[in-house]
Amino acid sequence: MPETAEVRADSQFEFITFSAGGQSFCLEITQIREIRRWTPVTALPHTPRDVLGVMNLRGAVIPIFDLAARFGLGATPANERNVVIVAAVGGTTIGLLVESVSEILSVEKTAIQETPDIKSESTRHSILGMISVDETMVRVVNLDSVLEAGKGVAP
Repeated sequence: MPETAEVRADSQFEFITFSAGGQSFCLEITQIREIRRWTPVTALPHTPRDVLGVMNLRGAVIPIFDLAARFGLGATPANERNVVIVAAVGGTTIGLLVESVSEILSVEKTAIQETPDIKSESTRHSILGMISVDETMVRVVNLDSVLEAGKGVAP
């Protein structure tokens, strides 16, 4: 369950759903600053494979992560149909390359299920919870884990 869930008094949450690596994920809407079309980034030497480089966002240089690659789902082929979700975590702004943004999802706190214990510490750290939508399970992304993957990248 999202960490912000424990400090909020209401029981309704809004998420933006998106696709990365052919899978469904979401972020709480309060973490998202904007959604931009993909544009080429400036690569930096010696960065992890899932760090595509940096982008100038109105004078601020932000790291851009390939979310599918970060989660072991293969690299996202960069093309003009992809989008970058600009999000904030712990005072740091980052960009996430994803295939597409789908919808805004409003759910009750009780609809957010715990991530199953599959004996994978990285999965438990990367995914805060699961939301069942129609026939699909949407994963709630832990932005802290994405940021930790890029330690050493100048935000």
